[in-house]
Amino acid sequence: MGSSLAAVVGGVGGGLILILVVAVLVWFFRSKFGQFSNRGSETFSSDTSVAATATMKRSGATGSYAVPRQFRFEELEQATKNFDESNLIGCGTFGLVYKGLLADGTFVAIKRRAGHPQLDFTEEVAHLSTIQHRNVVKLLGYCQERGSQILVFEYLPNGSMCSHLYGAAKESNTKLEFKQRLNIATAAAKGLSHLHGLQPPVIHGNFKTANVLVDEDFVTKVSDAGVKKLLERIDDAGSSTSASIDAFRDPELGLPDTDNEINDIYSYGIFLLELISGKEAANKEAFRSNDGILQWVQECLSSDNLIDRQLAGSFTPEGMKDVIKVMLQCMRFPGRERPRMENVVVELEQILEKEMTRTTVMGEGTMTVIPGSELFTN
Repeated sequence: MGSSLAAVVGGVGGGLILILVVAVLVWFFRSKFGQFSNRGSETFSSDTSVAATATMKRSGATGSYAVPRQFRFEELEQATKNFDESNLIGCGTFGLVYKGLLADGTFVAIKRRAGHPQLDFTEEVAHLSTIQHRNVVKLLGYCQERGSQILVFEYLPNGSMCSHLYGAAKESNTKLEFKQRLNIATAAAKGLSHLHGLQPPVIHGNFKTANVLVDEDFVTKVSDAGVKKLLERIDDAGSSTSASIDAFRDPELGLPDTDNEINDIYSYGIFLLELISGKEAANKEAFRSNDGILQWVQECLSSDNLIDRQLAGSFTPEGMKDVIKVMLQCMRFPGRERPRMENVVVELEQILEKEMTRTTVMGEGTMTVIPGSELFTN
């Protein structure tokens, strides 16, 4: 009888323990994973730092990189005086661009567009925020509130190279001599080379002179890296594009057997053209073939209409010829024959070193016409 009672009690006790264990497990799983039950809702934005951290781990980022800061909308309103027009400094691929001053005294560039909170946006921002290089504009953080999607970047006070080369916004007191422009070209090439060398590579997709920025010391940085891909990922209809013809757009873009790195390199060639000429590049049919480009360059040189007159006396014929060669190589067809950006960096550094040796006195040079036939090489 005693043994039977013990068996019953033991059985009941074992059953109670089993029920208790099951109850604890149910509670654990609900508390652990219940927070993800509404992931598809727009209210997920308060938990986006979790997604950001996960994305950085997938991209191979190390602990030295911080999760991108999630700004509050009120912070950015205060930084821009409620997005006042007086702080509007431009309109780019992502949207309106404002200069802002954060509460800690940091100046930032704030890019704003209409959009609802999306996990894809947060993940892409987390990936782009891991990019750290002296010649790439740093993405500091983001905001997804009140019907807006916002990117916050470091601010470069001297603006884009457009304002120092041409157009209505040209700085009248800016005179960049040849070696300075070589420095700028080399720094921009280093920025692109770093992006292309990442794993996976980051394709700029919209490289142009307007996206080459300079700080107060004319340290050069590439801006908007990866923003085009971000827009393509979050927009059902794809990123917005201008109806005007883009001179920086590679004619081979989208063709089979080409990759986006090649397209960035073509765009860089057009950037070099603008640095050399001091003029805004217009879309030309001549830029669709090797022969057409060579003929156009030769005609411009013959008519003394290629090299910026502000460069007069600041370069040697050899130095200018070498830079034009690099420009032509970056614009070659087919695109697979273009040099990699890492090779462009090496070429430009060598040209700058030789130019510094040839012109021991700043501004010592010439404005010699160079036959186009001497520039185009295989």
